[in-house]
Order: sequence, then C-alpha cells, then structure tokens
Amino acid sequence: MAKEEGNVLAQNKKSRHDYSIVDTFEAGIVLTGTEIKSVRAARIQLKDGYAQIKNGEAWLINVHISPFEQGNIWNQDPTRTRKLLLKKREITKITNDLKGTGMTLIPLKVYLKNGFAKVLVGLAKGKHDFDKRESIKRREQDRDIKRVMKSINQR
Repeated sequence: MAKEEGNVLAQNKKSRHDYSIVDTFEAGIVLTGTEIKSVRAARIQLKDGYAQIKNGEAWLINVHISPFEQGNIWNQDPTRTRKLLLKKREITKITNDLKGTGMTLIPLKVYLKNGFAKVLVGLAKGKHDFDKRESIKRREQDRDIKRVMKSINQR
C-alpha cells in the first residue's frame, strides 16, 4: 500500500463509491512545463480517467489538465495520454492482478510530494448496486454510533 503525503490537488471521490480499492500505488507522472503549472494551480480532473499497462509501461488516459493561460503555443492537448512512472516490479504486479475479471486501474488522487506531482492509482474492482447500498448503510451506522458516543462522553 502506498502512503500519500503532501498537498492534495485533485481527488476522485466517486471512485471509492463505484469501486472497491484492492491495492494502491504511488506513481510519478511525466508532464510538460505548462502542464505542471496547471497542476500546481489545481486545474486537473480525474473524473473519467483510468490507467493502462501497454508494452511494460503505465499510461494515464483521459485525465483532463486545463491549458495554462500564459502558456500559448506550449500548451498540450488537455486529455492527452501521459506516462506514469512506476517500478518494474510494481508494473508486473499490476499486470498480473489486472488479469483477474472486473479489475481496473484508476487514479485516486493527485498531490505534490517534495515538489513533484504524484498520482495515487488504485487497483479496483467494480461494485454492484447492492454493494453500494451496503457501504452507505455501514457509513450511516458508523455515523450514528459516533453521535451516540459523543453524547455519552459529554455527560
């Protein structure tokens, strides 16, 4: 499990609702100069993004980074495919795990760590509707328990 640190710039909140996260990996991302400036300004969307392993390399697909206003001719296509920087053994582990049915690789968070943009990608399995209802039910029960415990502790 990767441990995320630093300043969170973007988060894919819907992913935890739609998927069960099995494992997470921290990956660097290859960006151009104007793209990193847009990322530092938190102008990035992970909503429809996903990652793939092609020819032993990890690629981030369909993640939208808005063009930098002062970038003019150096701006890239906002949804271009970007390379993820992972170790060889992480890529082989992900490749082996993706062979299972219903598994996918999705970006969960983008954050800065020691001045570098990092992506927390999660190996995920899709949830069914009844799994989603179960998650909501469990969350509400936890909330009720905390509320009761708080009222008991205030007495």
